[in-house]
Amino acid sequence: MNRLVASALHVGIGAVLVLGLSACNRDANADGGVGGTAQAAGQDGAKYARVVSVTPVREQASAPQQVCHDEVVTQHKPVQDTHQIAGTAIGAVAGGLLGNQIGGGKGRTLATVAGAVGGGYAGHEIQANHQRNATTQTTQRRCETVPGNGGDKVVAYDVSYEYNGVTRTVRMDHDPGDKLQVQEGVVAVSDAH
Repeated sequence: MNRLVASALHVGIGAVLVLGLSACNRDANADGGVGGTAQAAGQDGAKYARVVSVTPVREQASAPQQVCHDEVVTQHKPVQDTHQIAGTAIGAVAGGLLGNQIGGGKGRTLATVAGAVGGGYAGHEIQANHQRNATTQTTQRRCETVPGNGGDKVVAYDVSYEYNGVTRTVRMDHDPGDKLQVQEGVVAVSDAH
């Protein structure tokens, strides 16, 4: 009986060694062995290729630009009669003519003088008010330099990967790390990590 147990033990140990060696060979073949490409099956049975390089694709910053627009500018008209002499004179004449229409004799003369003084003052104030509110509008072109967008921005990644001795390149929206999931030698899932 001891002999039977010993023989069974020897057969069991031999079987474990054979299975262990075949598993090692299978792993070595899956890793590409010496000089082979790295390809491995994940726990879910998916196949992965080895990432050789990842190159960021950048969008260049834009240069500063000049932006122009038309703008309406309101300015006061320049005053030519700074002492309002024309308004005073016209007001005095008009007031004198109106005063002259009133009364008779010395009253008429007094009314003419009063009308001339009042009309002169009124003409002066009317012209001064008109000059304060007299404006002109012109359209002027205004330009300013606005900066471009910030620095360079990464918009994608060109990823080179190797699978079964063949190197391919794919553009991705992220850096995949050191391996990519493949199916029939091409990237199967773009977001594999």
